[in-house]
Order: sequence, then structure tokens, then C-alpha cells
Amino acid sequence: MVFVSSPSLSHLSSNMLKAAVEEEGDRRWDEMQADCLINIFRRLAIGDLAVAVPFVCKSWYRASLDPSCWRRLNFRSLDFTPWSPFSRAFALRYRLHSPLSFSAFLRFALHRSRGVVDQLAFPLSSAVSIHDLAYASVKCPRLKALALPDNLMLEDDLRIPELVRRWKDLEHLEMETKPSSFLEAVAEIGRNCPRFVGLKVRGLIGREDAKALARCLPELKHLELSKSYLTKDELLVVIGGCRKLETLTVKDCLGFQADDEILKLVSRIERFEHEGSTLLDDYGYETDESEQQTGFFHR
Repeated sequence: MVFVSSPSLSHLSSNMLKAAVEEEGDRRWDEMQADCLINIFRRLAIGDLAVAVPFVCKSWYRASLDPSCWRRLNFRSLDFTPWSPFSRAFALRYRLHSPLSFSAFLRFALHRSRGVVDQLAFPLSSAVSIHDLAYASVKCPRLKALALPDNLMLEDDLRIPELVRRWKDLEHLEMETKPSSFLEAVAEIGRNCPRFVGLKVRGLIGREDAKALARCLPELKHLELSKSYLTKDELLVVIGGCRKLETLTVKDCLGFQADDEILKLVSRIERFEHEGSTLLDDYGYETDESEQQTGFFHR
């Protein structure tokens, strides 16, 4: 499943953009129509949009303020440590008196988006708090694709279902690690997100998890469970319940191998990817239900 960032996303610097425009002839790059500039800027990485483009000239600054330039926010390409080039550049450009934090930059970006954000990918680091997620749930009412941070505190993890149900237009969700509130989150999505079609999650996929996916998300079209503990029984429950799947990705899983029965059942699915999945762990031991119950492979 691919969302939030797209292959067409440009990482051109403002100087490269300027040179490209000047190559068109005598036309001055700072006299380009605003619509043309906005069309270019909305393809830029968020770092360039924040610290490079606005400081080229007044017309570029005004164009960079258009909310559509901030519709797709992928924070995973940025380093928020105080000594990173991005943090230092932002602090210099905006004359900060203290180190840049992710929370501060999130508010900066969402303020410029004016509520039009439809794709949002949080950093994987522990710099993200539940307060950031709650803030985004209020400021991004039109969100369609969401990639959650990894390793939230347990008390924060438990609030994911409460936040997810606020995004009525949500279509895709990525979770790097299965949260302890996974069952409740899936139930909330099923009740509140009628357009939801894509899920990516990694962790121990138990019987109740598989049943919840089949029961609450029967309209699911894209599912990725790669690098999970997933037995054949649980996989069959998912395949049987989510009958509208178009892509099913279960690469590098532990607990099953794609035998004839599985391959026959997934023949209706356009793309089934299972490379690297095995019944055995690295030591040659077959996985069993007791390991699943103890969470042996759960991150």
C-alpha cells in the first residue's frame, strides 16, 4: 500500500526551480502567475516548502502560503534533532530563540494548511505525543490517509480509537506496530469511516484480530500485514471475510507458508505477495499457538 508520499513528489530545491523557470527565455521567474507557482510548490518536499521557497522572493512567498501546497504532509523525511540541517535552517529563517520541536512544526504546517490536509504521515520517532495526534484530529477534518507514529506510550496507544473515529473520510491507515487498542480501533473504523479501503499493520495477528478485520472491514481493498506473526488459520479468516481485497501483502511473516489451499483462495485477489513468509523461525522451530498466546513475536 502506498500513500501519503507519491512517486511524483519533487525534492527540487528553490534554486533548481528558479533555474528551470529562467531557462524558458526572457520571462522573469518572479513574474510567473500564482497558479503556476502553486502547481509547482505543491509537489515539493515539506522541508523545501518551509525553509527554501518562501525566502526566494515575495511572489514565491505568497504562493507558498496557498493551503493546497500543504495538503499532503509527510514528516518522515525530516530530522527534528536540534543539530540537523533542517532544524538549524528553520531556526535561522524564522529567528527561533529555542530549538525546533516536532510539535511546533506540526502547528506551523497545519496553520498554513487551513484544514485542507488529506494525507498525513507522522514521524516514526518518539518525538510525537498524543497531544500532537489530538491536535491533528481537530485541524485535519478532511484526512483521507494517515500514517501513525511508532512506539506510542501505552496510555497514548489506548486513545487511538477515540481519535480515529473523528476522521470520517479516512480511507487508508498505516500502523508500524499493532497497538494494544487494535480491536477497538478497527471497530471504530468500521462504524465511522465508510470509505475506508486500505490498512497496513505489523505485529502479532491473533484470532480475534483476524475476526475483527473480517467482521468490521469487509469492504477492505488493500491490506498489508508484512513482518507479522500470522498463522494459516488467521490468514484464512481474513481472506474469507475480506472478500473485496484487491491486494494482500504478507511478506516476511512467521507462522504460515502459501500452500495450495491458500493459493486457491487468493486466486480472486489481483495481487498476492507472500515472499519470505515461513512456518519456521530462524532456529528451525515450528511456530505454534502457545507462542501466539504469549506474544512471543509481538513487538
